[in-house]
Amino acid sequence: MIEILNADELARARATGALVGDILQALKARAAVGVNLLDLDRWAKQLIEDAGAESCYVDYAPSFGRGPFGHYVCTAVNDAVLHGMPHDYALRPGDLLTLDLAVTLRGISADAAISFVVGGAAAAEDLAMIEATERALAAGIAAARPGARIGDLSHAIGTVLHDAGYPINLEFGGHGIGSTMHQDPHIANDGRPGRGYKLRPGLLLALEPWVMADTDVLRTDDDGWTLRSATGCRTAHTEHTIAITADGAEILTRPRS
Repeated sequence: MIEILNADELARARATGALVGDILQALKARAAVGVNLLDLDRWAKQLIEDAGAESCYVDYAPSFGRGPFGHYVCTAVNDAVLHGMPHDYALRPGDLLTLDLAVTLRGISADAAISFVVGGAAAAEDLAMIEATERALAAGIAAARPGARIGDLSHAIGTVLHDAGYPINLEFGGHGIGSTMHQDPHIANDGRPGRGYKLRPGLLLALEPWVMADTDVLRTDDDGWTLRSATGCRTAHTEHTIAITADGAEILTRPRS
């Protein structure tokens, strides 16, 4: 399913996106050394419910997971990169943490992710990897405009990641979003320009470059959800939900503060 949102739905999408951005920043501010991932999940639940929103994750049970997910935020630490299930783990200095959050507010969903280093001095290679995903996301957003093809976005993202020297996994990537969290079209993190679905105003897309330092192979934890690098290397993941407008792309998941 691919949805094209009308003006009222886009206004609601802006509110949902801002909420996602605000909650992610609030959780980042609380993600200090010694904080447990389960506490971050409880805080996410409280912030979502206080805003009158609903989690996209609690009841999420796709074919690739051992569902339902049962938590409110994905918490991926160090070699974990996607679908990180919160568990009893206290954050340590130098941990590379990714928070991935999707909520629905007034019938419209938004999805975003941030990666950052917890406490103390961050390793240069960690900062470089995070920055590469941020630059790749910016490149994908810059390529998103009416008449562009999904392959144009994938190519822009992949060019940055390849140039930075990272292998690229094509199993998981960006996606359409709207009244539900995951919709068509799929947006791989590498691809050929000029191919795929043609973008139209009113389309919402979640773009999410993610990389692993030295591999493109994933392994799944015993929890059935958490995806880690097969080599144990560090990882990074950055995501925004954008709206295609007549003028280009509007980032919806920027925090308001």
